[in-house]
Amino acid sequence: PSLRREFRGVWVASVSNIDWPSKPGLPTADQKSELLALLDRAQAAHLNAVILQVRPAADALYRSSIEPWSEYLTGRQGRAPVPGWDPLAFAVEQAHWRGMELHAWFNPYRARHPSAKGRLSERHIANTAPTLVKEYGTQLWMDPGERAVRARTVRVVLDVVKRYDIDGVHLDDYFYPYKETTARGTTEFPDDRSWKKYVKAKGQLSRDDWRRDNVNTLVHELYDKIHLAKPWVKFGISPYGIWRPEYPAQIKGFDAYEKLYADSRLWWEQGWVDYFTPQLYWPIGMVDRSFPVLLKWWGEQSTMGRHLWPGLYTSRVTAETPAGNGPDAGNPWVADEIVAQVDSTRANLRSTGTVHFSMEAFLTDKGGVASRLVERVYGDVALVPASPWMARSLPSTPTVRVQKNAASGGLTLTMSLPPKEVARWFLLQSRTGGVWGSRLVAACACAEEIVPNGEGLLPDRLVVTAIDRVGQASGAVRLAVVR
Repeated sequence: PSLRREFRGVWVASVSNIDWPSKPGLPTADQKSELLALLDRAQAAHLNAVILQVRPAADALYRSSIEPWSEYLTGRQGRAPVPGWDPLAFAVEQAHWRGMELHAWFNPYRARHPSAKGRLSERHIANTAPTLVKEYGTQLWMDPGERAVRARTVRVVLDVVKRYDIDGVHLDDYFYPYKETTARGTTEFPDDRSWKKYVKAKGQLSRDDWRRDNVNTLVHELYDKIHLAKPWVKFGISPYGIWRPEYPAQIKGFDAYEKLYADSRLWWEQGWVDYFTPQLYWPIGMVDRSFPVLLKWWGEQSTMGRHLWPGLYTSRVTAETPAGNGPDAGNPWVADEIVAQVDSTRANLRSTGTVHFSMEAFLTDKGGVASRLVERVYGDVALVPASPWMARSLPSTPTVRVQKNAASGGLTLTMSLPPKEVARWFLLQSRTGGVWGSRLVAACACAEEIVPNGEGLLPDRLVVTAIDRVGQASGAVRLAVVR
């Protein structure tokens, strides 16, 4: 049988210890145990991509020679985990073993989050290059107008792309920061230094357009340089779900173009992303921010055939529909709302998946949402949609050897591609007792053991397909098992 092609992603947030690790400073063994439990839960829910936050605030949840270890991992910024380990390398390997992609999630500009409690490391950019960092409200923020800031973010991202076997690079909705307000009103981001340098160099843009251009330049440069380093690594962004109010006409709400200087429609139209995940964090029935209306509009803005995988506010699900007179009264944040949004996405021909915020909803099965998703829409495994613009050719049909294993009474499959070709997975489909099952085998394993089922039966049909690193499938090898 053919498998559904659908991106089923989940964000794993490390900032404020939202999802992982559960608290800072845990022993390494506990950090690993929690991460494995998280990946097991994602696999059990038939998700196929984990978007792991590795740079929440100019820090690192991986071995970095550029930025200090994150306090959300070790309890003190700059302190290495003891005993030492590399969470990102571990997460990539373990996700691939479970048939899931691993995307590294970066915040490009934030330098310190309000939830941070400890002192900044001596290696932190606020100490090594203080003129590039601005205090804004309760946060520290790297100035997007400084070329050195852009160069640092690109360097950090490319360092990870080159050293880790990740499947994607991901940015969220934080570009220029959300506006800070005081009793006196809204305060402006303090970028006078970089703005004056631009004006002195005879720049012609208005200040707002200059800010947008700073962000546009970073996005375009990241797209180009990621693909130059590794053409198969996807680049995705999850901007605020509304580009501008009245686009389309019935939509009201926050203006990310004006307030965050994020011209997300431009990035989408120009194809500066491989996948686009607007955060559509509103229910279907909210007329002025309707999920399907916004999804349809974003799909209509696509000109380059890139993936549209909207973000869903899955962790907002409650056990019951909120009642009373509060701001959420009557909003249907129950599990069936998320199921309906997945169905709505499937009904939209321009969208081929979703991303859930966040892993907390699956770890706790909040409001029964994880169970409901598996029961209603995620009943079996799915393949990530292919990205053919990222590859020159399809993978070759694999070579498959089958041997009987006398010790287990089962079969050992050995799978390979020609030299110099690399698969991400081998898709193994087997028919046992008239029932088909499918699973992804990490290509680095090359071999898979098939043991008799509970009734002592082995498959009578096997089909093996190679899946390359951009999701393209090879021809299939079909085998009949002779007992």
